[in-house]
Amino acid sequence: MLRRWRSGPRWTSGFRGADASRTWPGAVRSTTFLPRPGVNRSTRSADSRPPATGVTHGIVRRIDTIAKLNYGGQVGNKTIGCFEIGPDPERPPETGEISSGGDSGAVWLFKQGNRPGTVMAGLHFGGEAAGDPDEHALACLPTSVFEKLEISLAPPAPEDIRTIAGYAPDFLDERIDVPQLDADLTRDAVRLNGSEVVSHTHFSLALGKKQCFPFWVGWNIDGGTLKKLSRGGIPFVKDPRLPATAQGGNELYENNRLDRGHIARRADLLWGSLPEAKKANTDSFFYTNITPQMDDFNQSSKNGLWGKLEDAVFADTEVDDLKVSVFGGPVFQEDDRAFRGVKIPREFWKIIAFTEHGKLKTKGFLLTQNLVQLETLELDEFRVFQVTLGELENRTRLSFPAALHKSDTLQVPEAVADRAPLETLADIQWD
Repeated sequence: MLRRWRSGPRWTSGFRGADASRTWPGAVRSTTFLPRPGVNRSTRSADSRPPATGVTHGIVRRIDTIAKLNYGGQVGNKTIGCFEIGPDPERPPETGEISSGGDSGAVWLFKQGNRPGTVMAGLHFGGEAAGDPDEHALACLPTSVFEKLEISLAPPAPEDIRTIAGYAPDFLDERIDVPQLDADLTRDAVRLNGSEVVSHTHFSLALGKKQCFPFWVGWNIDGGTLKKLSRGGIPFVKDPRLPATAQGGNELYENNRLDRGHIARRADLLWGSLPEAKKANTDSFFYTNITPQMDDFNQSSKNGLWGKLEDAVFADTEVDDLKVSVFGGPVFQEDDRAFRGVKIPREFWKIIAFTEHGKLKTKGFLLTQNLVQLETLELDEFRVFQVTLGELENRTRLSFPAALHKSDTLQVPEAVADRAPLETLADIQWD
């Protein structure tokens, strides 16, 4: 069965082949293409009109034929090996045409049952000449097309994919640039190719040499294409592009209650195409995205709020396009206690930015991690507070972009004693 429908500029069609005695029994043509102006799609003259064949049905009647087409101009005549499809006499096309100008590039699929399948038979490129009473369509075998274009549909292994993109400032409707470091932090920042911004798939960060942890990590979340992937078998590793001495490694986490805690949540990064999501999954385990956290870090605060903040924005607000941008990181303080030669941060911050009904909104959060008796790693209760961006700037020595400040509307009591931690996700002020 051949089907066509239109969604924006994209057209789709397909057909059923029914003549088993001649060629491929049960063949289907289902096409998806973008009309290209000025391209001669058959022996007719160049035509930029969208196809007008509607829903059509046909049979593959020759699988090995040669067509000669005149493309005009410098291209001229071309001889093309192809297979041929004729109308299905049981379901003739309403217009008399099984294909028209504009169908070039359509995909032919084999039929499965009464529906188009998912196995490609070929790519449509032409039909009968003007005035030729023999109505038919022509298509190339996919292997021939792929060989000429030197392409492969086999997905690459995640380790073979280069970093697709780091944090994207233009991910939301309004541009949100990365945080800026103060002068002291800038001098301490690790540089990659002259830049303090280090990018991985779907996230970027700035790393401190002295602290061995990131000053900030920024990431984007495309909730519409999120994938669920296993973390099994993926090791924590140091980024080979950066000095090993600037990254806290496995030596910090052995034989104690410290966990390797992701700043950019692994689950937040697993979006896009499957290879892209797999690459982000692997990249999330670089130590540049890791800070030491107690083994119950995400659970020990009230109802595990810290680990659920990103989920809450999707659940409790109407996020435009299901897209969210997030920044997060540790708070470094002079009196942080050292453990195995590394100062362990006891506070963490997070900023969530999203657009709701066309309006940018920004929400800041602080988690205080009161480590006491660090040598035995005992822990007081975590507490999550909703805070202003100005408060976070004072603690982190970072400067956040004006777009975030403008959209941060949180009003807080003047007295610190009047500030209450979040007890549940329902306490978050999203408006």
